[in-house]
Amino acid sequence: MKPYRVLVVDDSAFMRKIISDLIEKDDQFQVAGTAVNGREAVGKVKELKPDLVTMDVEMPEMNGLEALRRIMLDHPLPVIMLSGINEEGMKETILALEGGAFDFIRKPSISSSHDIISVGEALREQMKEAMLERERREARSASALLAAEAPPVPRIPESPPLLPPVKPADKPVGGSETKAERLPRQVAKTPRETHSPDIGAPEDLQSENKPVRSGDRFKAVPPAAKPPAAGLSKALLKPKTETPAGNVPRPKSPISGTAPDIPSAAAKERKPDAKGLDKLVAVGCSTGGPRALKALLEKIPADFPAPIVIVQHMPPNFTKSLAQRLNTFSPLDVMEAEQGMILKKGAAYIAPGGYHMKVTEAAGGQFTISLTKEEARNGHRPSVDTLFESLLPLDSLERHAVIMTGMGGDGAKMMKSLYDAGVTSTFAESEETCVVYGMPRSAVELQCVSYILPLQDIAPRLVQVVK
Repeated sequence: MKPYRVLVVDDSAFMRKIISDLIEKDDQFQVAGTAVNGREAVGKVKELKPDLVTMDVEMPEMNGLEALRRIMLDHPLPVIMLSGINEEGMKETILALEGGAFDFIRKPSISSSHDIISVGEALREQMKEAMLERERREARSASALLAAEAPPVPRIPESPPLLPPVKPADKPVGGSETKAERLPRQVAKTPRETHSPDIGAPEDLQSENKPVRSGDRFKAVPPAAKPPAAGLSKALLKPKTETPAGNVPRPKSPISGTAPDIPSAAAKERKPDAKGLDKLVAVGCSTGGPRALKALLEKIPADFPAPIVIVQHMPPNFTKSLAQRLNTFSPLDVMEAEQGMILKKGAAYIAPGGYHMKVTEAAGGQFTISLTKEEARNGHRPSVDTLFESLLPLDSLERHAVIMTGMGGDGAKMMKSLYDAGVTSTFAESEETCVVYGMPRSAVELQCVSYILPLQDIAPRLVQVVK
């Protein structure tokens, strides 16, 4: 297999040499050329047609952000930004991620060989994931094209019946129907009573009992249903035939797509306190997350009746720039979380890079943020699993968990634990809108997702479910 060709863009000759050497430590990649600024980079992309670009953020003549915009407009391809840790560089990096950059890494410290090695490993991992995602998208596009071009399957005419249909016996003249004759028609008029919830609803009930969907396409039916919660009687497990207006049904059964509309014991005892909270939303994302968070938070209204706690995999300091940027778009108050902050409705809190974030219960119905320096989990600090795990004991809250685009599987394991504990709802971004379908895929494969939706549909459904 031919190596992937990479264009390295940086105004520093020394940094171009370091980055090029780090890239070519992996035989899958070859440096096809270099550029000293954004203007030259735009021309080299057109000339060399590389598979991938590494782009310095701050450069003379044309910076990396402007070069990225032109490349994505004329020759879209994966671009990984290299950012300094100064304030301006971090702001430009957040804008680049919004503008379509695949991901970013901070520039290595040239005085630390250990840091250079660490940055090289992270860079190669991102490059491999970028190429893998590109191949997946190309494969999906090819499959869709083949399906569109395939001739329609001819319909086989139905064979005529071998025997003439049997006519029903004539009713006695002047007589009335017996109870036995009326019963079959009565049953036919009430199909809800003739179908077990484990078999699936008839077609005319699909609007009420829909299976988990991804956009407008039905997802494959998982092989086993989630067992009923312990302590529930068989009478309580009988599904309702109608859902009251404004009431959102519990997550659907993996077998039938229907669900008993049964509040958990915690939900029954939950009493909203004017001084406290009774709802909470937790969100996890990684690669592609800044753009996904913008799409999510700009559609959440200011009167949203729950705080939103967010883990976005990012190095220290960058999360503050991210929070400031998102705050300009969202009706919510978006901020970087701090130790001891009291969670409030209509606000979103982003875990600071380098710290795990947990939600803890305080006196008076209040909930606060706890930041820790515990060991990295799933290779990350902050970790989505750590945040989700902290929600498990908070059964006085109506909890909602969301996983969006990102590499790996962080968050999926603890989403499964929350789902099994009976949280109100769980969401995953569907494959067609993910920059990287890693974290959501892991959750879907664990069969712990109530709603699988494209990015643009997550916020409206979340608002509907929470309100």
